[in-house]
Amino acid sequence: MISELKKWWMDLFKTSIIEKENGMKKFLIIGLGNIGDKYAETRHNIGFKILDEIAKIKDVSFETLTLGDVATITHKGKKVTLLKPSTYMNLSGKAIKYYMNQESIPKEQILVVTDDLNLPFGTLRMKAKGTDGGHNGLKDTQIKLNTPNYPRLRFGISDEFSKGRQVDYVLGEWNNDEQKALPERIDKAAQACLSFTHAGLTNTMNQFNGK
Repeated sequence: MISELKKWWMDLFKTSIIEKENGMKKFLIIGLGNIGDKYAETRHNIGFKILDEIAKIKDVSFETLTLGDVATITHKGKKVTLLKPSTYMNLSGKAIKYYMNQESIPKEQILVVTDDLNLPFGTLRMKAKGTDGGHNGLKDTQIKLNTPNYPRLRFGISDEFSKGRQVDYVLGEWNNDEQKALPERIDKAAQACLSFTHAGLTNTMNQFNGK
């Protein structure tokens, strides 16, 4: 009886320690995009839009700080920094690396949110690692972090453009049908980002990928 009680107390103690350590975890969610009004509604800026939605859900505002607009939220006991780099897409990694160092956040606890031409419109796909796929923001992030092994959430923008028109397409605005569907898709992506911070990568992938 005494040994069973001792084991129960030890298990309870270990559980409380684990919960305390998990509760202290910090996360960094980065939405990729380009600053300026002319880019605000473009497909390439979906990362900014998704972070704006998270900030709206959590009722916080962004503040312009070093290398980006930043907001801090708490979600289920986790501290989460939201970052919209002001470096323009091609130098996204500079801002990401800076805030990882500032907040002492390991690469496993960052999530880079970006557009993806290889996925149908609105499709979500979260991965633990991957290539840059020709995306300049991911390319610079990989260079700055010296690894392709960091979590990312890709939001499909499809590839409905004619040959040689890729740049115009990604820097173009959503069509009417896409605009109607965007609010629900952006909300789903925001929920996936929040899930990543408390449910973990694998559980979030299982719940949201392809949805």
